Amino acid sequence: MSQPPESAHRLFEERFNAGDLDGMLALYEDGATFVRGANDYVQGKAALGEGLQAFLGTRGKIRLETRYAVQHGDLALLSNQWTLTGTGDDGQPFTSTGRTVEVVRRQPDGRWLYVIDHPWGAGELPA
Repeated sequence: MSQPPESAHRLFEERFNAGDLDGMLALYEDGATFVRGANDYVQGKAALGEGLQAFLGTRGKIRLETRYAVQHGDLALLSNQWTLTGTGDDGQPFTSTGRTVEVVRRQPDGRWLYVIDHPWGAGELPA
């Protein structure tokens, strides 16, 4: 049975908080695009892994709250409000937030995989 498209958010949060890079990468199609910043995006799992590893390197915890999920057939447009909290290299606590825009595609087995992940999609891009 197929999950709703926003299940991708729950799975991403679980795997991020477990520090499971391989599990996170399994949530993306092979040629997925990941936006790292203004005019800075990568495609493919190898490059995507580097981008996700940078997030995991914060050793923080992430919370995703789905803002919307608009489905059309096997495609869906998603957005979430994310909050990342942790302790920086300097020992000081930090909190980062953002609003995403993502495209996911339903796979033949019913899973939803990210095609485009834009963590800053609904807000300012980092420099």
